[in-house]
Amino acid sequence: MNNLDKLNRRDFLMTASAATLAAATSPLLAVTPRQRVFVGSNTPDGILAFDWDPATAELTPAGVAAKLANVDWITFSPGRDFLYAASEVDSFNGKPTGAVASFTVQNGQLHPLSEQNSASTGTCHVALDHTGRVLLSADYGGGSAAALAITQGSLGKSFWTEHYTEHGPNADRQQSAHAHFASFSPDNRFAYINDLGGDTIHIYKLLLDPPALIPAGAYHARPGAGCRTLHFHPNGHTAYCVNELDSTVDVLEWHKADGSLTLVSRLNLLPDDYHGSTRACDTVISKNGKFVYFANRDDDFLFSLHADPKTGALTPIARSSCGGKIPRNFTLDPTEHWMLVANQDSNNIAIFARNPETGVLAEQGKSFAVPAPMCILFS
Repeated sequence: MNNLDKLNRRDFLMTASAATLAAATSPLLAVTPRQRVFVGSNTPDGILAFDWDPATAELTPAGVAAKLANVDWITFSPGRDFLYAASEVDSFNGKPTGAVASFTVQNGQLHPLSEQNSASTGTCHVALDHTGRVLLSADYGGGSAAALAITQGSLGKSFWTEHYTEHGPNADRQQSAHAHFASFSPDNRFAYINDLGGDTIHIYKLLLDPPALIPAGAYHARPGAGCRTLHFHPNGHTAYCVNELDSTVDVLEWHKADGSLTLVSRLNLLPDDYHGSTRACDTVISKNGKFVYFANRDDDFLFSLHADPKTGALTPIARSSCGGKIPRNFTLDPTEHWMLVANQDSNNIAIFARNPETGVLAEQGKSFAVPAPMCILFS
């Protein structure tokens, strides 16, 4: 961290400008077709549609894709034939829960297919197993999770639910369990639920025929850390757990035999001299596994790092602007020449050029007005 803090700002801006130039002049972008982008929005409209031009880094509004209130997360089926959404509402079908929904995707349009209750309120995340046959949902407010079977894109009622009871030492944020994120192991044999309130990643063995989740242990983070998200590196054995409450990242070793996670190292996202409010957020990993990015809120920045493709070990590159207030989610476009950031509180998506060779993000970027963007998904 010290080497990063001493990074000369002039040198960084020069490399950022080089990244912008490299991205904007790439021959690849000139021939890459426009692409439909869906954005989950924490508004009554729910899912918004945009058209993306990688040659100019322009997002053009294409209307409301689906009316589903307060959408916190969206994800595709493996074949991108179906889209699934988490709706953070307080009541659905007369029950005190959030909702999960599925849509068919045809020619860039969404068509409602199914809706089901989640386990409780505050439904903030959904994830599909690698076969597209099981969906997991996580409920922040209710501290619970659910698993639903999928048949031809349609969601059945939950076949498994869990209501967590752990709580941590942070009196303001950990008075109870807060399930925040669901994920599956690289080999699809295990499922994971991050509980921010209990500083725990719950681990389950995943069965598909018939579908079932069987408890298989847990990873316990540092008390008060607040496990928010979990992402697996392409090397197949490294995972990164972003801890929201202390703005750290646990670099983990994933063990294929039993699905367990063990701590390898811990990364502090904050500058040494920062002591204000802070909340870490999300993770982006480049396709080649050479670069990893983290987003941090309140002081609102992106943190770029080089990753050893074999070990997953991280070396800092730079902190840079997120282009708004409270980044909720961010992603690379399919060409990986652009980073798009959904800034929830400033109601915008910021777009920064990226140099694919160095991983460097431009300090200055474009901004497009989007109401309460929560999740960006390229079709």
